[in-house]
Amino acid sequence: MGHDKRIVIVGAGYGGVHAAKLLNKKLKKEDGVQITLIDKKPYHTLVTDLHEVAGARLEPDSVRVYLHKIFAGKKVDVITDEVEKIDYEKQQVVGKAGQYGYDYLIIAVGSEPCDFGVPGVFEHGFTVGSLELATKTRDHIEEMFRKASVEKDVEKRKKMLTFVVAGAGFTGIETAGELVEWTRDLCNKYHIDRNDVKVMVVEALGNILPNLNQKLAAKAFKYLTKRGVKILTNCAITKVCEDYVVLKDGSKIETKTLIWTCGVQGNRSAENFGLELNRRFRIHTNEYMQAAGKENVYVIGDVAYYEYEGKPVPQVVETALQTAETAVHNIIADIYGSSKKPFKPNYHGFMVSLGSRYAVAELMGVSLSGFLAMAMKHLVNIHYLFGVAGLNAVLSYIMHEFFEVKGNRSLLGGHVAARMPILWLVCLRVYVGALWLIEGISKIQQGWLNPSKIFIINTSDVSGATAKAGEAANTAQKLQPLLKQPPAIYKWFMDTFVTPHAFVFQAMVVLTEVAIGLALIAGLFTVLASAGSIFLSLNFILSAMADKSILWYIFAAIALMGGAGRTCGLDYYVIPWIKNWWARTPFARRTYLYIS
Repeated sequence: MGHDKRIVIVGAGYGGVHAAKLLNKKLKKEDGVQITLIDKKPYHTLVTDLHEVAGARLEPDSVRVYLHKIFAGKKVDVITDEVEKIDYEKQQVVGKAGQYGYDYLIIAVGSEPCDFGVPGVFEHGFTVGSLELATKTRDHIEEMFRKASVEKDVEKRKKMLTFVVAGAGFTGIETAGELVEWTRDLCNKYHIDRNDVKVMVVEALGNILPNLNQKLAAKAFKYLTKRGVKILTNCAITKVCEDYVVLKDGSKIETKTLIWTCGVQGNRSAENFGLELNRRFRIHTNEYMQAAGKENVYVIGDVAYYEYEGKPVPQVVETALQTAETAVHNIIADIYGSSKKPFKPNYHGFMVSLGSRYAVAELMGVSLSGFLAMAMKHLVNIHYLFGVAGLNAVLSYIMHEFFEVKGNRSLLGGHVAARMPILWLVCLRVYVGALWLIEGISKIQQGWLNPSKIFIINTSDVSGATAKAGEAANTAQKLQPLLKQPPAIYKWFMDTFVTPHAFVFQAMVVLTEVAIGLALIAGLFTVLASAGSIFLSLNFILSAMADKSILWYIFAAIALMGGAGRTCGLDYYVIPWIKNWWARTPFARRTYLYIS
């Protein structure tokens, strides 16, 4: 490169984050490149999961991925600022908190809900277009149930318990699916008859989910209607008021809750950028994703307007990711003097969840529905999160979607969602620890730490363990071991590695038993101590010297791994300290191997 290059990305949505990660990957060895990502929020929002927040299946923190975690150890400077304008002559991005020079600029400010000129939508309606709006919608819905539970006026109560979703596209149908599940739980919580609750979907077109094939759309229609959702098609909403909405035929739906999901437009902040816009605030680009008339300014994601084969590219996640890849390729091509490539979309399909356990999907021409479609949706989300923030983000997603759910609202129901009452494990932990400690002390008294006394002998009976995890070897013949003789590979291992160093391994067994006992009693590193308990027990089984009673140790240790050291144990203090220390290490930041 001839001189330093400054690349600034405005917006940390799907496109902006993907562009920043790609630039880091391809240019991290270039000392003369500076990559800056600017967003008014310090986190990346999983916008495709906002309907789950609005429906109270996920907590707000579940859809936040903080930028400092995504780009820790990366060649990307993250700045929290709100961009007000762009000075193209000086090549500066002007924010409220500062100015940022650039040689290449990527605009990825995303989209926002569009009211399509319908009066009252934003004044009286609700949306799921951002984390704040989705949270506001969720709070309002529960507030309606709370008020309805004490409301005596029948008409007022009916309005409070009527929920209208405007729009039957992906977001509208997903929101309706969440609502019909959540309202069931709210009815139980506030002692309201489920028959008093009405969930409706109002669609201006003649069918729902127009981007899916008719067969899948029909399955979605049937699934929702079977669960009590009333779907009205060919019914455009013409006005939204505080207590009702007006349809195109002049009829009214009395409601205190309209959730507007009829579509999006480009982020209005694009008006301040001085670029050519279409009527929906999307910035016109050429096939290289360059803004019209600006060779070093690229536009990606929902805010970009480009027609491919005569049709505008859709405002979906795959468009954001693929336009980001095109822009990054062309910026690097310009830096190194190679050829640019035009944007060619390659969509793999669409997935729509209808609550927590059912989905419809069309993936690479294959139609899926039910459990399999929902499983695929989770796998796609996991794949994306792994690319964004590694294993830590994946584990966090799994915890939120399966282990921390309320009302059994997950693909697996409540089978893995119940939280173990760890207080009751304290006694078990101390008891198992005491048994290991007593066993270790007993071996010491027998002389296991005396080099002249070898209890681990070089025969087929290669262990001194007993049914209670290690009584003296001379009592082993009285037992009925689980295995008649050690497996051949185990015998080979013992003959090759253990017998030549018998005392060392014998001492290790004793000290390990003592260490496990002390750790479990103290509640220190309980997971590791439990794993050690399982390892020793399995070793005793493989040695053909342990009977079925040894299995008790294994299953007790598995139970103790559920956090038994966090109550009345040192893990309560030590583990948080280790997590904080580890999170600050360069290795953890570089590899995303944070400890949740």
